[in-house]
Amino acid sequence: MSAHGDPIPMTARRSGPLKGEAVVPGDKSISHRALILGALAVGETRISGLLEGQDVLDTARAMRAFGAEVTHEGPGAWTVQGVGVGGFAEPPDVIDCGNSGTGVRLIMGAMATSPVTATFTGDASLRKRPMGRVTEPLALFGTRAFGRQGGRLPMTLIGAAEPVPVRYAVPVPSAQVKSAVLLAGLNAPGETVVIEREATRDHTERMLAGFGATLRVEDGAEGRAIVLTGQPELRPQTIAVPRDPSSAAFPVAAGLIVEGSDVLVPGIGLNPTRAGLFTTLREMGADLSYENAREEGGEPVADLRARFSPDMTGIEVPPGRAPSMIDEYPILAVVAAFADGATVMRGIGELRVKECDRIAAMVTGLRACGAEVEEGEDWMIVHGHGPGSLPGGATCATHLDHRIAMSFLCAGLAAQRQVSIDDGGPIATSFPIFEGLMAALGAAFARGTE
Repeated sequence: MSAHGDPIPMTARRSGPLKGEAVVPGDKSISHRALILGALAVGETRISGLLEGQDVLDTARAMRAFGAEVTHEGPGAWTVQGVGVGGFAEPPDVIDCGNSGTGVRLIMGAMATSPVTATFTGDASLRKRPMGRVTEPLALFGTRAFGRQGGRLPMTLIGAAEPVPVRYAVPVPSAQVKSAVLLAGLNAPGETVVIEREATRDHTERMLAGFGATLRVEDGAEGRAIVLTGQPELRPQTIAVPRDPSSAAFPVAAGLIVEGSDVLVPGIGLNPTRAGLFTTLREMGADLSYENAREEGGEPVADLRARFSPDMTGIEVPPGRAPSMIDEYPILAVVAAFADGATVMRGIGELRVKECDRIAAMVTGLRACGAEVEEGEDWMIVHGHGPGSLPGGATCATHLDHRIAMSFLCAGLAAQRQVSIDDGGPIATSFPIFEGLMAALGAAFARGTE
């Protein structure tokens, strides 16, 4: 699959039982951070299991542009010769981050307190997404940003020549914003403090500590405060990237809704700030078990076994769980269409500013497939009618969003009639082996629409 170029229409048809082992790629969030922190360390960082999707490859190219030596050694194996905190060189050309909001926002943070200038752009989807939520706190360090109306890409950042430490309360739950501020704080003197009212994924804090940064977490009246001491010398690391729970969500979900299925998804990262979907599915009555629980690279890991679950019921998902599963609501909405009763998802307004407006995209597509769905500004309710009940028969627009594309393809595997998507190309940004992996389990996918 290619994330760029001509659209790749695809169709999914009702399948027989999905069986076998689904070995999904490395975690995208951790892969981005491993490359960036490796570039900010002094010496050689070795990475295994790196996700080689387009989003991460774009971040690797960006680190090269800022002066780090980034080398592909073999499948999933990379080395990064870092330039040290504050050692970024000025890139010779525009930094193209493709489809990756995580990549561009974290890279902006990493360069924001170095005296260099960089211009960022991305694909049509990324150029629509707001960057002000990152550039506003970065301005507190002394960084200047000049972009299109509404704080959108293309955008030029002028790094702070004499950065100052910052104390910043994140206004919305966003690991990207938190991480950008922490990365900027690395090259500021004194202590930079980030406060979040709701805990978001903590990969950045874990990895900063692993690279030798001095960091502590304090719980107070304002919320969870992450306190980072600036200007450390980061030590290079050997990083084994766990497999991505957001990618695992798709074979897991398909296993739950396709009759007779039994799918094993090994080695999945179960960081508590990322595992909300699996908790939710189990609460719905999914036959989803954790096997061989262990720890790898400082992250909890287990093998997931998903079996067809005809007795799932709709639930009200706690709004406080949203940060731990924000990328998984599209596939949860699909599963909900095959459960019995209403699945209520509240506090999910962040979905409207992802690769596309994911609430609108899922509501429109599910309705076209015959599902009963309600929506509000920050909520969605899917009324399911049990296994095999989704009529299907629609072609759904993906809006250049990989998760929308994969969600509707999974829906088609259990719907009464085929479900098509207008473009499967964006799937390569996060899960380049998705089509082949699912086909090996028995999924009835085809290129083109009918």
